[in-house]
Amino acid sequence: MLLATTLEPSPPVQVHDLLTSWRFGEWFAIVAFIVQVVAAVWYVAAVGRLRRRGRSWSSWRTTAFLAGVVVLDIAVVSGLASYDDSVFTVHVVQHLLLMMVAPPLLALGAPITLAIQAADRPLQSRIVRLLHLRAVRTLTLPLVASALYYASMYAVFLTSFYPFSLRHPVVHNVSHLVMFGLGCLFWWPMVAVDQLPNRPAFSSRIIAMFVGMPLEVFLGLAILNLGSPIAPEHTLSDTHAGGAVFWGASMIITFAAALVMLDQWMRQEERGARRRDRGPSAREARRLQLWEAAWGAKGPPVSTAPSEAQPGPERPT
Repeated sequence: MLLATTLEPSPPVQVHDLLTSWRFGEWFAIVAFIVQVVAAVWYVAAVGRLRRRGRSWSSWRTTAFLAGVVVLDIAVVSGLASYDDSVFTVHVVQHLLLMMVAPPLLALGAPITLAIQAADRPLQSRIVRLLHLRAVRTLTLPLVASALYYASMYAVFLTSFYPFSLRHPVVHNVSHLVMFGLGCLFWWPMVAVDQLPNRPAFSSRIIAMFVGMPLEVFLGLAILNLGSPIAPEHTLSDTHAGGAVFWGASMIITFAAALVMLDQWMRQEERGARRRDRGPSAREARRLQLWEAAWGAKGPPVSTAPSEAQPGPERPT
């Protein structure tokens, strides 16, 4: 009987339910939706405040931040979230949205920089002091953030925590919040648009991306090769499908992020090389301009008398 159950196909996901079964009847979804709306309204209002001061703000940063809010909405409020406790593949998609899609989009929006620029001077000082707290500086270290990021994935999917969370809705919802928080902790220094205390170099970020790829592959393959369902609420085929989705999607996201960082690094190096090439010639041109202004085009007068420091040639005997 158990074998027959574990070999059943994944429960069907209906497109109609994805579009209409929003979770406004659950307290966590309601709170999450309110927070998302408040974040979007604050961001747009802060951009408007900057523009009223005569300062510009990139429209694509606004687009990236709002896209991140929409991804969060899809992950925890939309019809997709209504399947997260019954279809493991959907839960994996939700996991990827919370940890690998929404955080980098929000980070690209540079909300910390926007908050500092749009705030009054006292609030600016408080934000800067908050960013330089010892706890913030420690947690944003690339090694610490990466360790927490990947360790949480293994802890959720390869221990008894996941089936436990399905039986306890509060734990299940809080785990979503923790996954999103760890995703932000990892991606904020990787994107490095905001001025964080521990802003890593491009080389460190790219290394972190490529080191993380094998960890994602191993986790996906471990789920794919489980001999029993990951939780009693799921089937074995659904478990294997979720492992395949995690392995493939996480690799695509991480590899794409590494390529973008590599391209940005190369562009930065090219700009630096152009500045170095242009710098000396510009300084030489400025010195020549000052020299001509002081002495004219003919240059300073040349004395025919021999110098005391440099005596003239001896007269022939």
